[in-house]
This record gives sequence, structure tokens and C-alpha cells, in this order.
Amino acid sequence: MPIHRLVRGAFFLILVIVIGATGYVLLENIDFLNALYMTVITISTVGFGEVKKLSNAGKIFTISLIIAGVGVLFYTLGAAVELILEGVLEGKLEERRKRKKISRLRNHIIVCGYGRVGREIAKELRNRGEECVVIENSEERVSLCEKDGFICLLGDASSEEVLLEAGIERARGLAAAVDTDADNVFVVLTAKEINKDLFIVARANSEEGEERLKRAGANQVISPNIIGGKRLANLLLKPFVCEYIDCLTIYEGGEFELDEAYISSRSKMAGLKINEAGIREKTGALVLAVKRAEEIITNPSPDMKLEVGDRLIILGTRKQLEKAKKAISGH
Repeated sequence: MPIHRLVRGAFFLILVIVIGATGYVLLENIDFLNALYMTVITISTVGFGEVKKLSNAGKIFTISLIIAGVGVLFYTLGAAVELILEGVLEGKLEERRKRKKISRLRNHIIVCGYGRVGREIAKELRNRGEECVVIENSEERVSLCEKDGFICLLGDASSEEVLLEAGIERARGLAAAVDTDADNVFVVLTAKEINKDLFIVARANSEEGEERLKRAGANQVISPNIIGGKRLANLLLKPFVCEYIDCLTIYEGGEFELDEAYISSRSKMAGLKINEAGIREKTGALVLAVKRAEEIITNPSPDMKLEVGDRLIILGTRKQLEKAKKAISGH
């Protein structure tokens, strides 16, 4: 490897310099500084004058020093150049591989910011089998993100150029989780300008920020402070309910999970009542709620007729949910 060759070359170069300086001191009876000067100008072949007229032994020693020293010097310089070029080329190749991966992505999710919130978002998306691209403007966080195994772009998440590089035109969702509300607003505005159909979830640090993000075009706005406070209160008042919901929505490895399914125009269930569709009988999944336009209907009646555009909240095992989603969507 180039780094090993560089270390080996540097060691032998220092050794040649020490031997050369020592040789001139012993053979020509000069002080160490002049001996070191003679060694360096000899190895570097700069052509400066000698500090004194050399003896025959000194001339033979100088010839040997030139042959050994110049060879070692060029070997070391070659290893250094190779190491630099390898680093540059490797960086360019890595960037090319990264762009190629992003160009292949479709319906992925863009995560803006890789702080504590952004990191958890990316990990949860991966746990759910979703592809994502992270945008972060801190080199330290980019290194951490890539170490975690995610595709990460260094840059400003509110930059149109960076969002296009992340494949925003082909993405289906974006999570705005940068450090400040103002930055998140700029991210949302730019993202919506490029892709109006993009589903955007944004983090807000204040109530004012929440309103601004909604006006900017975020579909959903989450405030960790508000959610954290409500969760603490619910844990005090309804600990078992919270534990049960966490098992369904947060913790991995539980038997049952929650998911959503969409009634598309190709769905055979469109126009049928829930009991006629036979979702539970055919797949084992249970319909808990239906979202129609802006209304959420919890515990829907078996006589409720399903319509194109309805989103169903379903409960079941992972296999049951996958089967139900295919049956409900018609794909």
C-alpha cells in the first residue's frame, strides 16, 4: 500500500541523511551542521558548492551517497504522490458511486439533517425497509452518517442544487429535521417548489415555527417538546395504554404491528362494504380506522362502503399486513 511505502521510504531517507552527515564528520573533519548541509545538497542534487575541498575518500563517499540518497528520495516522493493521487481518485470514485446509487432510487425519502432526530428517522426508515438519502452540512455528521451505512450528501438542505442531487424529483417524501425552525422553513419552501406532490414532515421547536412550517407547505409538523410533554403525562396516567401502543408502533420484534393501506382505482375492494371485502377473513389483518379526505373514522362500521382514495389503518403480523396491503391496493 502507498502509505506503507511512504513510511518505509521516509525511514530509509532519514537513515541515509544520518549516515551521510556522520560520514562527512568522520571523513572530512567538519562540524555536524556543515556535514548535514553537505548531505542534503548531495541527495537533492541542487548543485550548491561544497563547504570545503573534498578528499578522495570524501569524493567516493559522495558518489555513493548520491546513488543511494537520490534513489531513496525519489522512491519516497513517488510514494507520497501515489498516496495523494489515490486519495483524490478514491474520493472521486466514491462520489461517482454515490451519485449512481441515488440515480437508481425511486420513491425514496430524503432526510434533511443528521442530528439526534434525523439519525433516528434514518434508522427507523431502514428498519422498515425504506431507502433514504441524508443531507447534512456538517462534515463530522456526514462521516457519522456514512459510518452508519446511509447515503449522505454534504451541503445545505435548502439548496435547490443539493435537493436535486438527492433525487427530490423522484422522491415520495422528505423529513425536515435541521437544527432551527427558520432553516426547516427554507427546506420546505424549496422542496415544495421543486416537487409539489412531495409529502413533507417537518420538525418544529416552537408553536410559531409549527405555524410557519404549515404555511410553507409541510404536510405534517411534529414538535418534540409538545409530544414529549404529552407522552410523559400519558405515561403517568395511562402507563399500560402507552406500553401497548409502543409495542405496536416503536419497538421491533413485536408480534403485531400497525400499518396503512390505500384503496387505489385498481382495488377490487373499492365500492364494497368492509364486511363484504372480507379483509380480516382473507388476510387476518384488522381494520382499525379509515381516513377519508380530512376525516378519520375510528372503529368503522362493517357496513361502511370503501371508496377510492381511502386510507385504512390495519393491525396484524408483518405477513398479514403485507398480504392485506396487496389485497387492498390491488397491486
